[in-house]
Amino acid sequence: MAASVFSSALYGQLFPTGEIGRLWSDSADVRAMLLVEGALAKVQGAQGVIPELSAAFIHRSSLEVQIDPAGLAQATGQNGVSVPALVTEFRKAMEAPEHAQYAHWGATSQDIIDTSLMLRLRQTLNTQNAHLIEMLKTMGAQAKKHAETPMVGRTYGQHATPTSWGAVLAQWGQPLADAVDELADLKARSLWVSLSGAAGTSSALGPHADETRAALAEALSLHDPGRSWHTDRGPVLRIADWMGRIVADLSGMGQSAVALAVTECQEMTLSGAGSSSTMPQKQNPVGPSTLVALGHHMTGLRASLQAAAAHQHQRDGAAWFTEWMVMPQIALCWAASINVAHALVGGWSPNTDAMISKFDGLGGVHAEALSFALAAEMPRPEAQAKTKALIADADARNMSLADVARAARPDLPSDLFDPHAGLGTAPAQARAFAERVNAL
Repeated sequence: MAASVFSSALYGQLFPTGEIGRLWSDSADVRAMLLVEGALAKVQGAQGVIPELSAAFIHRSSLEVQIDPAGLAQATGQNGVSVPALVTEFRKAMEAPEHAQYAHWGATSQDIIDTSLMLRLRQTLNTQNAHLIEMLKTMGAQAKKHAETPMVGRTYGQHATPTSWGAVLAQWGQPLADAVDELADLKARSLWVSLSGAAGTSSALGPHADETRAALAEALSLHDPGRSWHTDRGPVLRIADWMGRIVADLSGMGQSAVALAVTECQEMTLSGAGSSSTMPQKQNPVGPSTLVALGHHMTGLRASLQAAAAHQHQRDGAAWFTEWMVMPQIALCWAASINVAHALVGGWSPNTDAMISKFDGLGGVHAEALSFALAAEMPRPEAQAKTKALIADADARNMSLADVARAARPDLPSDLFDPHAGLGTAPAQARAFAERVNAL
């Protein structure tokens, strides 16, 4: 088994991260840190903190220099952080010591690492959010088409009351649309620049440290928190929690899809379903199962990140190292969930014949409607008791509730047992969802 399924040549297509995977490589890490170093030098040159000519040289070099991550490994293992080795190699690669000496002026390793993390998180969020919106639009189109396609609703895994396939899609999609709506605010509250020096006091950054931090934020199109956040892992937690909610929503959708595709149900057809090594008849719900597995994985990752958010003093090595191990996995787990769900939504289709056939069985799908119809002429508790008795009679006689109830009460409304008549607000919910996501 590979150390990470996301980068595995064997399992990577089961847990596909797409282009997001490249943002969480060593090369991308080094490139992002160099971008921060270059932007910092440019800002400090404009402020007169370092010579402007040196600042321009450092900034240009940060865009051109190539540094092999493997060459930083030994020093990183010794120092516990990659920045000292990176800065050494960066200065060496510039081949201009008179300018290179001003690189990394007044910053600390955490400033560079945390800011570069935010650059990669921003790209991750922006790129994958486009895929999420595309998936929601597909779900919205399906919800509109099937707003009045009746199917049996289920609670505790048992038949409950009628709903529609469009309303089920809306149920799955509305929380995802909420997350999309929250993203702009999330980025404003969490994609922060970090620049506060060794112990968070900006002592080596000079008297205009606050202005330098604000200018660096502007240069990198990040947000200035107005303070040090070395030990405040709130920004990272907020992003992880937002990603975790989406993974949880998709995991729930996956669980339901597994149930709807089982042999006894067959209310959903999945394109590209998996095959068995020994049973030719199998069409395994691989995509939905992957969503559930990713949900399980995310649960453990978020617990680890929560523990890593507790730092002692002005920096905590163990807590920070734990975050490095966990946060990339969270981002990749989130990306894979959206990619799997996107493919799933684009290829599934409702088996409407199977859906409507469930209303012909022995279950009391219309029991609630029956009890309220009877309550029009008797106390509600008595109507419920009468309905339960009719259900028991139908089960004992191996008949449908509709036939037994009409035999006992011919005056019942003619459409009482019509699935379309019992949909309630399901069609409206489906259409409202479709309209909402179409506007994203």
